[in-house]
Amino acid sequence: MVEIKTDASVDAMREAGRVVAQALRAVQDAASVGVTLRELDEVAREVLRGAGAGSPFLDYHPDWAPVPFPGVICASVNDAIVHGVPDGYRLRDGDLVSIDCGASLGGWVGDSAVSFTAGRARPEDVRLIETAREALDAGIAAAVVGNRIGDIAHAIGTVCRRAGYGIPQDFGGHGVGRTMHEGPDVPNEGRPGRGMKLRHGMVIAIEPMLIGGGGDEYRHSPDGWTLRTTDGSRAAHAEHTVAIVEGGGAGRVLTAL
Repeated sequence: MVEIKTDASVDAMREAGRVVAQALRAVQDAASVGVTLRELDEVAREVLRGAGAGSPFLDYHPDWAPVPFPGVICASVNDAIVHGVPDGYRLRDGDLVSIDCGASLGGWVGDSAVSFTAGRARPEDVRLIETAREALDAGIAAAVVGNRIGDIAHAIGTVCRRAGYGIPQDFGGHGVGRTMHEGPDVPNEGRPGRGMKLRHGMVIAIEPMLIGGGGDEYRHSPDGWTLRTTDGSRAAHAEHTVAIVEGGGAGRVLTAL
C-alpha cells in the first residue's frame, strides 16, 4: 500500500528528516581513525535523544534477520554494502564508511545514508563515493510528478553502470511514512516509463548502493545482517528521503540539513 501524504504531513516528515541529517553530520564528524562503530552509534543516539526522536532501526526485526537490529545506525565498512552492525570495530586509516540512519519524530520517519572515508582517502574510493552521490542526484531529479518508478531506477542504474560499478539487485529504495519501509519499492536499476506513476504526496527513500568491483553478487555475513561484496571490493551507499511535489521539478529532499 502506498500512502499519499498531505502537505502538512510532508512538512512534519521534514522535521524527522532534519534530525537524521544532524545525526549523520555528527557521526561523520566523529568518525576519526581509532573510533569504534559502537561509539559512532552512541553519537547518533545522543542526537536522537536531544531532539526527542526515536529510532526506527533499533530492535527492527524483519523475518529474514536472526536477531533484532542492535543499533540506531547501520555502519558498513569497506566491503560491507549495507546493514552493517555497529560493533567494536575500530576505524583504520583509509576505511570507506557508509552510515545509514533513521529517526522517528511526531509519528513520522526520516531515513538517509552517507558514505565517506576515515583518514586518508584512496582515489578509487573517492570516485566510488562521488558516483553514489551522482546516482542519488540523478534519482532525485527523476522523482517528478507524472514520471514512474522505472524512471528513477533507470536514472540511478545508468550512472552506476556507466561508471563500471555493480548493483546488488535485491536491494533498493522504498516508501517512507509512519514506518521506515512502506510501498512502493524503488529499484536501483530498471526500464524508464515502467512501474507506478509518481503522484504529489508520495514519499520515497532513494538509495543507490554501488559495488566497486563491477559485479552484482553479494553475501550475508555470519551476523545475519551485514551485506558484503563477494569479491572483497569496496561499496558505497547514498540515500535521501524525498517527497514528490507538484510544480517543484525534482523531488523535495526531506533529509538535508
